Amino acid sequence: MRLLPGRKDSHQMGRYFVTTAIPYVNGKPHVGHALELIETDAYARHLRQRGHEVRFQTGTDDNALKNVQAAEAEGITPAEYVERVATGFVGLRGPLGLSFDDFIKTSTDPRHRPGVEKLWSACADRGDFYRKTYAGLYCVGCELFYQPDELVDGRCPEHGTVPDLVEESNWFFRLGRYQDQLHALISTDRLRIEPAARKREVLSFIEAGLEDFSASRSMSRARGWGIPVPGDPEQVIYVWFDALGNYITAPGYGNDDDSFQYWWNDADRRVHVIGKGIIRFHAVYWPAMLLSAGVRLPDTIFVHEYLTADSMKISKSAGNAEDPADIVAAFNTDALRWWMLRDVARAGDTDYTTERLVTRANEDLANNIGNLVNRTVSMVKRYRDGLIPPLALDNPAAAKLRAVRDETPRTIDDAFAAFDFRRAAEVITRIGDEGNRYVEAARPWELAKAERKEGASRDALDAVLAELVATCRELAEHLAPFLPDSAPRIAAQCGDGGSRVAGPSPVFPRLEAPPAEPATT
Repeated sequence: MRLLPGRKDSHQMGRYFVTTAIPYVNGKPHVGHALELIETDAYARHLRQRGHEVRFQTGTDDNALKNVQAAEAEGITPAEYVERVATGFVGLRGPLGLSFDDFIKTSTDPRHRPGVEKLWSACADRGDFYRKTYAGLYCVGCELFYQPDELVDGRCPEHGTVPDLVEESNWFFRLGRYQDQLHALISTDRLRIEPAARKREVLSFIEAGLEDFSASRSMSRARGWGIPVPGDPEQVIYVWFDALGNYITAPGYGNDDDSFQYWWNDADRRVHVIGKGIIRFHAVYWPAMLLSAGVRLPDTIFVHEYLTADSMKISKSAGNAEDPADIVAAFNTDALRWWMLRDVARAGDTDYTTERLVTRANEDLANNIGNLVNRTVSMVKRYRDGLIPPLALDNPAAAKLRAVRDETPRTIDDAFAAFDFRRAAEVITRIGDEGNRYVEAARPWELAKAERKEGASRDALDAVLAELVATCRELAEHLAPFLPDSAPRIAAQCGDGGSRVAGPSPVFPRLEAPPAEPATT
């Protein structure tokens, strides 16, 4: 899939190129992968809603050694294996409600290899590669050499495995040459890293001194899988050098494609969304490679935390990796998206449980927002035969509700700018809270009763109903980046900008958590 250059309309304010990291395909997708995809999707949808032009890109990292090992364990070729597993990641588009514009598979996409070869050659022309025999502790899971003092009790801090002792002759990249330049870029936010704690982490890593890194692997150890080093067929390009290149190869770097100029060089913002475990590659290695090659750098790197299960990182090897498609099948897309955007912390890991997902969906969606929409549409239908009264310019009783609604767009904009999805979702629920309080305070059923019995003016009830419809319509608009399936249903029930509401129908069903497993002895 690819997005061809378009023309920026006059009303659009900027051009954004937004990417997720590309996961290894050594196993099927799990709920931890869904977090990054959903956060990035909501961010891209928000930008589009505000009139920006957006390219949202994701994909899979196919050329890793651990993918080869996974294929060998199944007795099939790496090509067969990665194609099958990558299909599972592409297939998340429907269950997760994703809106990505481009999906790159690094082993088969014809755009990728020429771009990686061009990137390598540009760095080589700069004199940033040299050959060296090296022995070190290598974690296949991270595809990274570790220093002994970086290990925790002799194990990889990310995977908990004992690294392999590897000795071979590789091409090394002169990372140390870019130490001062990287420090200046990051410390001044020309390369912005969010949150601030992650920026400090990267600066501390740079200040400790950057060592050159091995940028290739022997063809024999890679089992012949990967992109050969230009001019040295006995070596393959290091998977991280290869994989990071996807951000520029997909839009056309190395392929004489005008879209690279359009979506990378001429974009107003280039934004990477990544997990904290790969920050070194994205915030240090990647910008250094681009500096070497003379290619423009990204502008922003947002680093999210991990989902955990019983305080352990969710992963295939830990045996706690639920398939997000299974979660959606058991509940629904809205429930999973809302929990990830409403409950996951910006700082610190967050435990995922079915009970938390169900509780949040019921409290915020069914009981709060869904209840307000259903009450509103039902009352307009019952008391005004579906005709929406005009909004009263002066309605002192609704002052607090209007104040919350008025401040919400700015709060959402500020929250998305800071990648604080939880704060953006929270302010939307405040509208629902305030709307339901307004219903209880205004008591429209009593106003309707007074109309019938006493022949009172219709103005009071009209004002309440109009205020509630306006509130629900704004909720639909604010929810669109978060819940792209249900937000249009809310708008449709509230007349979709027209003069009549539709028939009421529950937007958010109440969910039931599965019964707890019986205790074993």
